[in-house]
Amino acid sequence: MTDPADLSVTIVDGYVDEPAHFGVPPYVSTYPRYTAGALVDAGVPESAITYHTIDELREDRNKWADVQRADLFVYVGGMTVPGKYVGGTPAEPDEVRELAWTAEGETLLGGPVRFGVGEENAGAQEMERDDLDYDFVAKGDVEAAAFDLVDSGMEGFNNRMRDNAEVDRWAAAGAFVVEQHPNHPDYLIAELETSRGCAYRCSFCTEPLYGNPAFREARSVVDEVDALSNRGVSHFRLGRQADILAFGGDGETPNPDALRKLYGGIREVAPDLDTLHLDNMNPVTITDYPERSREAIRIIAEHNTPGDTAAFGLESADPVVREKNNLLVSAEECLEAVRVVNEEGGWRPGDTPETTPGGDGRVTGPSTGPDASPRLPKLLPGINLVHGLEGERAETFEHNREFLQSVYDEGLMLRRINIRQVMAFAGTEMADTGAEIARDHKQQFQAYKKEVRETIDNPMLQRVVPPGTVLPDVHLEYHQDGKTFGRQVGTYPLLVAVPGERELGTTLDVAITDHGYRSITGVPYPLDVNAASMDELTAIPGINRSKAGDIVVGRPYESVAAVDDGVADLSLFATAVTADAGEPSVPIPGRDA
Repeated sequence: MTDPADLSVTIVDGYVDEPAHFGVPPYVSTYPRYTAGALVDAGVPESAITYHTIDELREDRNKWADVQRADLFVYVGGMTVPGKYVGGTPAEPDEVRELAWTAEGETLLGGPVRFGVGEENAGAQEMERDDLDYDFVAKGDVEAAAFDLVDSGMEGFNNRMRDNAEVDRWAAAGAFVVEQHPNHPDYLIAELETSRGCAYRCSFCTEPLYGNPAFREARSVVDEVDALSNRGVSHFRLGRQADILAFGGDGETPNPDALRKLYGGIREVAPDLDTLHLDNMNPVTITDYPERSREAIRIIAEHNTPGDTAAFGLESADPVVREKNNLLVSAEECLEAVRVVNEEGGWRPGDTPETTPGGDGRVTGPSTGPDASPRLPKLLPGINLVHGLEGERAETFEHNREFLQSVYDEGLMLRRINIRQVMAFAGTEMADTGAEIARDHKQQFQAYKKEVRETIDNPMLQRVVPPGTVLPDVHLEYHQDGKTFGRQVGTYPLLVAVPGERELGTTLDVAITDHGYRSITGVPYPLDVNAASMDELTAIPGINRSKAGDIVVGRPYESVAAVDDGVADLSLFATAVTADAGEPSVPIPGRDA
């Protein structure tokens, strides 16, 4: 029997992306945190647990020694939805195998990788089970396997699922590993679980493989936030659930009181948090329980931070595809749910009347047009569309286009449109269909996706983020083509390009000037008209190089108003700083809302 107190453990995070769980940097998923908490609960000292991300190991081969020397090596990872990522690159199967070959101690693999792997992290492919040469493979929860394995003296474990009582202990106890994440503390957002599993059975989705929803108590989630906050985390997302509206209820009916305890409790233990966002919200809950859903959405918009997104799993607006794949919501029902979230959460901090979430004078959305506050809306819906499902035909693409166009034509807002092709996993109904339909339609899919980006995404971005919108605290990530690209910390953050090559790893307030299909361009806010570069000035709408030259020639200015009216209107973007004035101080409306 091995004494847990004598064990050294290394956890490597290969990143996860599931329908209701995300863990690619700047996100850190629950898996490494809960596994670390389970190990501590089993008797392993915190000081004996080392945590690395796969990107760390790629960048520094010396850190592989931690994998090699550990008595127990735990790999967590797995992708069950495809994606493109900026903050990190998920581990590929060959890398996962190399980790197992490197480790000289016992090896344990777990996470959504247990559902299968493919040749790459992409759509339109079948995913097969592959044990990847590990001593132990957790076919249940990896955190439960880690606990049982250590508790048994390294003799073995049962493939079981952990229960909420264990999560109560492990979630808080494992918070310490975030301090070992390379993004800690400023550019790290903790994914929080309120429940997992799903009562519904959409054909392609792996979330039902976790069983029916098992809701945590609000107190448990709040305690986890408290522990993470004490370890320096200030960004949080309630993303590990199929439907945030169902929290604290029977799995279907919204429970506004439970959400009030959850959100209010988080705000109480982390009053200085920088981000509080969510992910999944089921549109059928809104149409089945409209008044309770409205109340719940108002509570969320009262407590969250701007730029929040409620992802809707429409999956397909084609009624034929809906019927063949057990999809819950029709296009008409989803459109009504989009209206409700826009009305209850689509207001912007700084809107008038004063932004109060309740009462007869409360602000409602959608907040658009010239009188809207220059901030992102508090909460908007996103739409998930999946292609390659059984029953897909040429008309399917047109149904989806028509749905998205109807949202735009009504003057509503969508924060994100996610279009992807299916991944077929064993255990789901799509395992029988496979990825053949997706592969057959790939050419049509690419053309349709491009059309949506051009005709819907671009004008929608202009509505959601009009010129002059201010995004506080944009974290600068990489340089390309003479620009610096960055994102806010949050759910589905916008990619922002700023003229010039600026110091990476820093943050910048940005005023938006232009729009691409899924990204935007901006300038530092407030822009000092007396110091701005030509590239910064020409990024502002209406200013070409000739006008920018006129502005430069006319320096210095005592105020923005002193810039010739015939040159440009800079009032949304700039201030003027003279030698005696010092640094500008321009408030951002509702910054702390």
